[in-house]
Amino acid sequence: MTNREQEVLSLIKKDPMISQNDIANTLRITRSSVAVHITNLIKKGYILGKGYIVSNDSYVTVIGGANMDIQGFPKGNLIFKDSNIGNVKMSLGGVGRNIGENLVKLGVDTRLISIVGDDIYGSKILDEAKLIGLNMQDSLMLKGESTSTYLSILDECGDMAVAISNMDIYNRMTVDFIKDKKHIIENSKLCVIDTNIPSEVIEYIVSSNKNTDFFLDPVSTAKAERVKDLIGYFHTVKSNKIETEVLTGIKINNQDDLKEASEYLHKKGVKRLFISLGAEGVFYSDGINMGQTKAPNVKVINATGAGDAFVAALVYGHLNDFKIHESIKFAITSSIIALSHENTINPNMSIKNIKLKMEEIGLC
Repeated sequence: MTNREQEVLSLIKKDPMISQNDIANTLRITRSSVAVHITNLIKKGYILGKGYIVSNDSYVTVIGGANMDIQGFPKGNLIFKDSNIGNVKMSLGGVGRNIGENLVKLGVDTRLISIVGDDIYGSKILDEAKLIGLNMQDSLMLKGESTSTYLSILDECGDMAVAISNMDIYNRMTVDFIKDKKHIIENSKLCVIDTNIPSEVIEYIVSSNKNTDFFLDPVSTAKAERVKDLIGYFHTVKSNKIETEVLTGIKINNQDDLKEASEYLHKKGVKRLFISLGAEGVFYSDGINMGQTKAPNVKVINATGAGDAFVAALVYGHLNDFKIHESIKFAITSSIIALSHENTINPNMSIKNIKLKMEEIGLC
């Protein structure tokens, strides 16, 4: 923000109904100059729009994937190398977008920075974002490009059996593009990054915004390699066992290995870590408190969005100063709610329903 923009914003904060002429007279500049400064303040997120609604800087930024999910559900046992009778469902997805939608359902003002193509899928993603209140005004729509698509086949238990992802469009996110979003990132309460975006972009983001708390979802073992040398920049890391092995170089076979891996990450600079272990629950550590929480057995309808709901819940916990044992219970319960619906994002996700479910399963 320039000095003149600071002066304009200060006057607006004192009197949200102030006219551009009054601002111009007070600062002894032209009204047209005031209009330019106000436009810049809107673009930078300091003013939310017409009427001089001033941002309270209480938003979260998510940088990552937004794509179309195509899922196949067999009606019986999944048979490989055969045509399975079942259902096919299309829904909006992408790790970053899913985390963003879950955050909106938890009442968190969220801005998603992503890239989509100028096709029917890209338009659908942007239109749906407006409907649900997910701010994507800083995302990029590329002409002539195809929106990222994720095709998955689930087995009879609701777990992913195989998937194919077409995410080449994310390679078009450049450092120059993200430099223009620096004000959005540095003014957010925290920033969530998924590793669908290029490693050089991630490096620029975390190294040039040192006062921002960053949360990491490694997405996959292959993409976890992109942040292995940057891991110390992240406040909170949520990974599975194999991703953690990639990030630390430590083979995890038992509790001692988990502790060794956590100590490695803490020494690098990570403040909190959560390692999902499948049926064995989630290992967590903040360098002082360490433990493992196992989720109760629940019927899995669709496991695709559980991790995204978990990360969103961790963000909510951080914003509300949850202690780590509170965050882990809240996040596990959020993932259970995600598991219980065929949609990647459970439409019933809410703070109220998470608290009710926590009481029901005894995780209060």
